Amino acid sequence: MQSNIRFINELIRIVNGALHLDTEKVRNYTAFLAEKLDAEGEHSTAERLRKLLHGSDHQLRPAGAAFARVLPVDPESRFPLIEQVNTRTAEPGVLLPQRQWDLVREFLSVAKSHAQSDAPGGASLSLLLYGPPGTGKSRLARHIASELKLDLYLARLDGLISSFLGSTAKNIRALFEFASSRPCVLFLDEFDAIAKLRGDTQELGELKRVVNSFIQNLDALGPETIVLAATNHQDLLDSAIWRRFSYRVEFDFPTPELRSELWGQFVPKPGFSARELKLLVDLTDGFSGSDIREACLRLERRHQATGRASGPEQAFEILLNLAGGEGEARRFLSSIRKLPSSHLAAAALRRRNPKLYSHAAVAALLGVSKPTIFRWWKQENDHA
Repeated sequence: MQSNIRFINELIRIVNGALHLDTEKVRNYTAFLAEKLDAEGEHSTAERLRKLLHGSDHQLRPAGAAFARVLPVDPESRFPLIEQVNTRTAEPGVLLPQRQWDLVREFLSVAKSHAQSDAPGGASLSLLLYGPPGTGKSRLARHIASELKLDLYLARLDGLISSFLGSTAKNIRALFEFASSRPCVLFLDEFDAIAKLRGDTQELGELKRVVNSFIQNLDALGPETIVLAATNHQDLLDSAIWRRFSYRVEFDFPTPELRSELWGQFVPKPGFSARELKLLVDLTDGFSGSDIREACLRLERRHQATGRASGPEQAFEILLNLAGGEGEARRFLSSIRKLPSSHLAAAALRRRNPKLYSHAAVAALLGVSKPTIFRWWKQENDHA
């Protein structure tokens, strides 16, 4: 009984496609069901489905072959409206605060169960990811598709918004028709490009109608389609768009605990000591997970180029190079970078937090001896 329940979603989608005379949807979800049956060891049933697909119509293809993936394009420019994202490449796990993870797990649980098919109102299962760039929204989208064992399709919004404005609504419809016809997760990145406030006086009237078109197509999707959307500018989204997303996950710059995990996750071996890690965690307050990953990748490249293990001095140099922008630590590092001498940099680090930035710690960051730092600090105090 439990085994049968796992396939109810696919059966409902196949019946839905048949009732709407949508042979492409019937074909794709039947092929998907055969793959799931194979994975569960139900090989004979899977093979029977494949034979039905192969013999029922010359347009149908065996489930053993890849699903037909004729991707929609803009009719004028022929620019692709969608692209498939590889979710099978191994990458480090997504790090989120517990509250966000609880929401993601609830979303995954609903998506994996048959409960969504019976959801009142028949709305699609949708998740909005919002927050600063580089905080993990795209990685979470890949993680969700991988967990659901579904293909992930990324909407190409640069192609979706046609130079012929009247065609944009047609492109949106083609995008959603594609997503509803096959088992997949549709990912709308940089979502604010098509979901801006309809009251925005800077936008053309035609672009405002695009929002209406998007809402209508999203409402028509039905409960079997999974939609993810991501934006760095949630304040630009129309209020009606917010209401269409039943789940919402807010991203922010990582906390000290998460920054410690990120350094531990990405830094090349042998890694840093606990004391060195505390320095790097403090110096990356306001950095995104993507920034920390980039710093670690540069450490790894340096290690491969020189054959020498990277220490806190090399990490500090890279962080100085990445500094700038919003955030207290970013501004602090930017001010350090502008100082004319290591002597002054040492004094600034010591003043930041004398307990954390001991003489030994500052010496390690600047690549000089501890007695040198002690002498510089004494000179600084003598001049004060």
